[in-house]
Amino acid sequence: MTDMPFRLRERLRVRWAETDLQGIVFNGHYLTYFDVAITEYWRAIGKPYPAAFVGTGVDLFAVKSTVEYLAPARYDELVEVGCRAARLGRTSIAFELAIWRDGERITRGEVVYACADPVARCAIPIPLPLRDAIEAFERG
Repeated sequence: MTDMPFRLRERLRVRWAETDLQGIVFNGHYLTYFDVAITEYWRAIGKPYPAAFVGTGVDLFAVKSTVEYLAPARYDELVEVGCRAARLGRTSIAFELAIWRDGERITRGEVVYACADPVARCAIPIPLPLRDAIEAFERG
């Protein structure tokens, strides 16, 4: 994981239902926070998921998720989730993610998606328009 800037940052408030009895976010919810940021990433590059993919012969399947817990988030705190496309392979996209509370990084992770034919469910190259949109967004 790098300290590269994240072009997309999404603010969230920790809800009661996301916490355990101590008021600390239950570990699985960090992946939900990552998913919210990735959803907003697609919207930010002009390819909202799933609408922009319907009928194109392309879909995305999560193939890897990692989360590193550095410090806990707690009930009612505002957190900021950062998302960036860290690597574009021939058939995969690796998103780097991070969560901050008051400027302190409390979580980091990665979610990797395979670009695939939705019917055959086999990997296919990332379509050029999608690759171009990601690269343009990351360049700023």
